[in-house]
Amino acid sequence: MARPHIAALIEDSVRRRMDSRLRRRGWHERVFGYTGYGTPTHGRVFARVLLSRHEPEEARTALTHAQDSLLDIAQRGWRLFLTAPAVDVPVRVRLGEAELTTRTDRGGYVDVEVSGHGLAPGWQEAYLEISNGDSLTVSVLVVDPDVAVGLVSDIDDTVMVTHLPRILIAGWNTFVRSEQVRQPVAGINSMYRALLAETPGMPVFYLSTGAWNTAPALTRFLRRHDFPMGPMLLTDWGPTNSGWFRSGQEHKEEELRRLRDDFPGMRWILVGDDGQHDPVIYGQFAEEHPEAVEAICLRELTPAEQVLSSGLPVPTDELLGKRVQVPMLKAANGFGLHHLLVGARSRDGGSAGA
Repeated sequence: MARPHIAALIEDSVRRRMDSRLRRRGWHERVFGYTGYGTPTHGRVFARVLLSRHEPEEARTALTHAQDSLLDIAQRGWRLFLTAPAVDVPVRVRLGEAELTTRTDRGGYVDVEVSGHGLAPGWQEAYLEISNGDSLTVSVLVVDPDVAVGLVSDIDDTVMVTHLPRILIAGWNTFVRSEQVRQPVAGINSMYRALLAETPGMPVFYLSTGAWNTAPALTRFLRRHDFPMGPMLLTDWGPTNSGWFRSGQEHKEEELRRLRDDFPGMRWILVGDDGQHDPVIYGQFAEEHPEAVEAICLRELTPAEQVLSSGLPVPTDELLGKRVQVPMLKAANGFGLHHLLVGARSRDGGSAGA
C-alpha cells in the first residue's frame, strides 16, 4: 500500500493529540447517524462517531442527537466544523434481520452495506450502537424495485442559494451565517413535489460536495422549505491519503456510478446548475450510460454569476461544447425546469429520452 500523503499524516497526528486531550477531560464517544438507503436485498447505512462532552444516553433518536450535539446549528455555521472524530471505534449495525459490526475510519465515519435485511420497500430504521452503550436509530429508505425513475439533486445553488462561485460570500454563508437565513432556489421544491406526486415512491437523493458536518442543518432546511426527504450523499472535507483536499467532482462521479450499480433498472433525472461541474459530470455520466438518464435539468446562472464561477459569461456545457443524447433542459428556476421536463416527457411518450 502506498505511503499516505503528508497532509493525511499531519491531520492524523493532530487528531490523535486532540483525542488524547479530550478523553483526559472526560469527553465520551457518541454515535451520530445519517439517512441511508437500499433495496429489498441490501441497504447502505451512514454514521459517524465523535467525541462529545455530553454523557452517553440510551435509546436516543437521531433528531435528539442533532439538537444537543456539537452539530447543533442553533449556533453560527463555523461551529458545525468543530468536531472531534473517534477513530477505529467498533459500531454495531442492525438493519431488519441483518446485523454486523464495523469500525470507524480515520474521520470517524461509517459507510457500510448490510445485506439480507428482509425489509419491505418504504421508510425503515437501522439501529446503531457503540461499546459504551450509546445508541440511536436512523432512517433508511428502501426503494421499491418497481419504481423506474429516481431523482438526483445537487444542493448548492440548485436547492439552496449559496452563491458558491463567490468564494468570500460562500465562506461567510457557510462559516458565519445561520442556516435559518438561507433561501431556496425558486420553484425547485414545487418541482420535486410534483415529480414525486407523478411517480409515488420515487427516491430523491441529494448529492453534494458539501461536508457531512452540515447534514443536520441541510435536513432542517429541506424540511422547513417543504422539500421531499431523501438520503444525502455528502463528503468529508480535508486531506486524504492522496492529497491535501478531496475532489468534489470525483465524489459526485463515484456516487452516480454507485447509484447506477445499486439500482440497475432505474432511470435518473439529474438536477444541478450550469455554473461549475454539474454539466460535465452529468453529461459524462449520460454519455457513458444513456439508458440510465431520463433528463438533465440545469438551473441557469446569470451572466454575472457565470463570470464569477468560471471567468467567462458562458455556461460550462457551452464552453466545453458538451452535447449529450438525452434531454439537457435549462431554465432560471424550478418552475421553468418542470415545464420543460413535462414537455420533454410528453414528446417522448411519458419518459424523456426513452
